[in-house]
Amino acid sequence: MATVDECRAALGKLTEQFGELDDEARAKHVVDRSLSCRITDLDVTFYGRIHQNGLEPFTDVPPDNGRPAEVRIRIASDDLLSLVNGELDMGRALFGGRVKIDASLGDLLRLRKLL
Repeated sequence: MATVDECRAALGKLTEQFGELDDEARAKHVVDRSLSCRITDLDVTFYGRIHQNGLEPFTDVPPDNGRPAEVRIRIASDDLLSLVNGELDMGRALFGGRVKIDASLGDLLRLRKLL
């Protein structure tokens, strides 16, 4: 099992990787959405935001608007690290139940293009 700090670092790496996407891909597939990433085996949740300019760094402080995130991800700590490091395929992880994403169908279709 990975630590909270390792998960925080992995989410930071994900933010950097997302920043490397070309502007055209982001413009075509990204809409402004709030995110939460629940690390199931550590019982911790990180919060972030995705928008046309990139992915904001994740924090462990929920937004103060009182609403649930529009895109909610649930994943085990080791799977998060494997996914971010390119050792785990997102499609297989989703279909295998190792990653769960709660979002609208439109958001899922857009995110699929980026993953």
